[in-house]
Amino acid sequence: MKWKAVVDRFEGDYAVLFYVSDSEDENIKIEIPHKLLPKGVKEGDYLTVCWEIDHKSTEAARKRVTTILDRLVNRTENKPHD
Repeated sequence: MKWKAVVDRFEGDYAVLFYVSDSEDENIKIEIPHKLLPKGVKEGDYLTVCWEIDHKSTEAARKRVTTILDRLVNRTENKPHD
């Protein structure tokens, strides 16, 4: 999903952006660490933002969690009862 935002101002280590919409009644404020923005960005700059799902990383994380949960369940099931 692509969308646009304008850099309104900087507050400490954060930038305050506003979502740019075709609808003037939509006013979404976004605060994001300055270090996550392109180098040299300044107040008044318009940014194109692209969010996309990283399917490969998502699947790898799910597999890691499943493996950990399986180990915990098996450890509990194999533990001798008093």
